Amino acid sequence: MPTTAKICGLTTPETLDAAIIGGASHIGFNFFPPSPRHLDPDRARALSARMPDHVRRVGVFVDPDDALIDMAIAAGRLDTLQLHKTAPARIADLARRTGLESWAVIAVKTRADLDRARDYAGAAQFILYDAKTPDDAALPAGMGLRFDWSLLDGFRHPLPWALSGGLDAGNVAEAIARTGARIVDVCSGVETAPGVKDVDKITAFLKAVAQ
Repeated sequence: MPTTAKICGLTTPETLDAAIIGGASHIGFNFFPPSPRHLDPDRARALSARMPDHVRRVGVFVDPDDALIDMAIAAGRLDTLQLHKTAPARIADLARRTGLESWAVIAVKTRADLDRARDYAGAAQFILYDAKTPDDAALPAGMGLRFDWSLLDGFRHPLPWALSGGLDAGNVAEAIARTGARIVDVCSGVETAPGVKDVDKITAFLKAVAQ
């Protein structure tokens, strides 16, 4: 089964089109207001309308309330909820209430962090392993940090999973070969500045994934 890619934090039609043409399987729409990649409902609606149905629409949230979830689902026509810093019981509740697939994000720096993935079995449908940001960081992800991929060696994953954290066109092939990830997720690795995606970087990343 070939590895596919999620391009996260897209905000413009041009970069969205590049991701779709390049073969991205998932597109991430950010609904966390402090993020430079945050989308308001009108922009989310316009971008979602450009997408073919075979590409999954993923809403990215940080411990959201019901009102934000409902707005984002309506505006973005979401297929999936990607949930940062959200407790297992809350993820399970959202999955039941919305009927959408849920991804639990596990922030990883040590093997003990990785072990937390087991807490989400029965709550989420998918795990996204991402690099842990500093405690005082303004954002929980999207900062170009990478964790030690060797932590995944021999780990028994409780759920299907994807790899994120510090990926770019130069290292994603190595990451896939090293970890066996079936989905890779990129955000800052295809940007020229925080929140500013680059069409050429997106194209190069997706070509590297497909090799």
